[in-house]
Amino acid sequence: MIGATFARPWFWAFAAAALALAATVVLTGSGGASGLLKATLTFASFSVLVGLGQMAVVTMGPGNVDLSIPAVMTLAGTLSLKLMDGVEGTEAWGLLVALGVGLGAGAMNYALILLLRIPPIIATLSASFVFQSVAIWSNRGLRIKPPDTLAAFSTGSTLWVPNLAWVSLGAALVFWVLIERSVYGRRLSALGQNLRAARLAGVPVEGVRAATYLLCAVMAALAGFLLSCFSGGAALNMGAEYLLMSIAVVVIGGSSIAGGNSNVPGIWGAAMFMFLIVSMLNSYGLGSGVRLIMTGVIIIAIVTAASGRRRAG
Repeated sequence: MIGATFARPWFWAFAAAALALAATVVLTGSGGASGLLKATLTFASFSVLVGLGQMAVVTMGPGNVDLSIPAVMTLAGTLSLKLMDGVEGTEAWGLLVALGVGLGAGAMNYALILLLRIPPIIATLSASFVFQSVAIWSNRGLRIKPPDTLAAFSTGSTLWVPNLAWVSLGAALVFWVLIERSVYGRRLSALGQNLRAARLAGVPVEGVRAATYLLCAVMAALAGFLLSCFSGGAALNMGAEYLLMSIAVVVIGGSSIAGGNSNVPGIWGAAMFMFLIVSMLNSYGLGSGVRLIMTGVIIIAIVTAASGRRRAG
């Protein structure tokens, strides 16, 4: 039983997070471990939301990655807050606008991939410039505050656990059911394992791909909506750090970068680990450049180790 637990990829993500938490507390001389854990759950929630969507895209196999996540986050946060304009009672409309932005962005990403026959990396990168441009045009330097109820919800807690963590835990549960217990999940895995075999087996390949890019964009839009409410307004660069982060939590969480195998629980462990690493680096006054280098080194190390295990197997 214990050996089986050790063999699961998500175990090592959570073990790394626990070690990083202990190291951060010791090295920074902080006695507030509970406060650090609460902050970790809060900020890791955003990485979990974008990581879940990116995980689904990566599961489709090599070449599938969504580079429009930061721009979708920015556009969703900007347009939803502009609609609400801080007025109470408009929260549901703001959320619907954000999710609508996600659906529109996902549809555009997939349309570029399908109709123009260009690689997903190029398609989503190109689309991101459009999304970011629309966000800049609509924002015009304004920083509109969210309604007080949304601000209170996004910064508050329920049963000690941050509300944002509850939202992300709920999203992770939905994804686990989708990936592990639904027809969509089986088809998604089949796509990543062998595209030709999946097509011959009758899997609606294009339907699965379309649903996956829509799902990824909707998760990015939800993350952008919640982040703008948490931050007290939408900033034009607020999604920038989540591009690399969304890929990092997928890789570190145990999902196969080659596709065909995803790991929902590992996303949470990896998101917590990455936040704690960044917190530790920040405590020593290291800049964003060093943090990006460290993230890249960690991703390379994980991919190299995973490749070594596949060759050994």
